[in-house]
Amino acid sequence: MKFSIGLATIVSALAVMSAPIHLNDKREVGGILTCTGVNATGTCHYEVYKMNQCYELPKPYYQNINTFAPDGEHFACYPRVTGCKDICRSPTGCTFGAVDFNYEHKFNLGAIKWNTLFKSFDCALKKKPTSSAPPPTTATTATTTATATIEPICDKST
Repeated sequence: MKFSIGLATIVSALAVMSAPIHLNDKREVGGILTCTGVNATGTCHYEVYKMNQCYELPKPYYQNINTFAPDGEHFACYPRVTGCKDICRSPTGCTFGAVDFNYEHKFNLGAIKWNTLFKSFDCALKKKPTSSAPPPTTATTATTTATATIEPICDKST
């Protein structure tokens, strides 16, 4: 019995060690989760989109999207209230700005009232910071140390 358990353990270890490990493999840039419900609920779809290309939301997401969650790579997307071929005529613009992995409302666009406005979007790689920029300044903070005297609670005279 012990022999068969040991043999099974060795065979399992060899199988794991012989499997190829792709440590340098990365996901494709441009992955976005879209859902009709908040917090990735309702009807959902995940797809990798090309950069610098406009996409119109298909049904059921067209003007009915609460989750628009880009993956964690170095890109951002710009939702629009217009279609890809439409001309923006709004004096304030036709997008609320960039949505990336860190965007606060990516799982609840209704919080900013965009769940019923969103018609199309495009994505672009984020610009890398230039190396010619001055180094960031560091702030110093003061530290205060407090000391306390501990008094005994028992009286040794009794």
